[in-house]
Amino acid sequence: MYLAPADNHLLLTKRQMLVVRGPRENQFRPAIDPLFRSAAAYHGANSIGVILTGFMSDGVLGMEFIRRSGGVTVVQHPDDAEFPPLPENVMRQINIDYVVAIDEMRQLLEELSSKTSHGSLTVPSDIRQEAQMVERIMSNSTTTNIEELEKAGNRTAYSCPECGGGLWELSQEGTLKRYRCHSGHAYSQDSLLNGMSASLEETLWVALRTLEELRNILQHISRGETVKGNQRWASMQQQRVEEMKVHIERLRELLSKSAEADEEQIEETG
Repeated sequence: MYLAPADNHLLLTKRQMLVVRGPRENQFRPAIDPLFRSAAAYHGANSIGVILTGFMSDGVLGMEFIRRSGGVTVVQHPDDAEFPPLPENVMRQINIDYVVAIDEMRQLLEELSSKTSHGSLTVPSDIRQEAQMVERIMSNSTTTNIEELEKAGNRTAYSCPECGGGLWELSQEGTLKRYRCHSGHAYSQDSLLNGMSASLEETLWVALRTLEELRNILQHISRGETVKGNQRWASMQQQRVEEMKVHIERLRELLSKSAEADEEQIEETG
């Protein structure tokens, strides 16, 4: 058994295993998708992808890569998983070969790995090309060539939640959309939505803090002008303080509703 070290991706080639840092995928490092993509690209029908308990959607695209390359897909049954959201996300979007409890998985994997692969399916060109591109980026710490991205897909109006660069929607024969930026960050559609939501929330918290600081400065100015006897100027600053209070309350309400929505989503999926 090989485990990816913390904060590093694990990739496969035909004869090697690579430990590379590289950009995050789905906001994770290590991430499941690049590992599964490399397995599909280099080992095709001889690859077996297994998803166990977990959250979010990292691994969904990877399972489609393996399925499209002729490999076998296995998922832990959600009723048997401590955290069912990830198995459920995979099953919702991918036609899985086997869904079993963890106690049944050892025998299944022994049987699958002992069989000689009869798959003759050629690995799809988009999977092979993306795997090679990612291997080069992660191994050499370089950015993605723009011309390469233009050939691989279409530029979108979206921005990368991690670096702010433009995002390309990669063309593929599969059913799931995926996105990649010039810096190498990659996302499934679900992880892109989560990343944008987190980035927006962070921006709102910064705005809230800035408004509160501005309100405090205006109050300080108003008090100082009152002491000096400049009532008209003090009144103008106090009016601005009241305006700041309205904006602050609106932001607090928005952030509170966002937190409640996140809790509801966790309860529904967890």
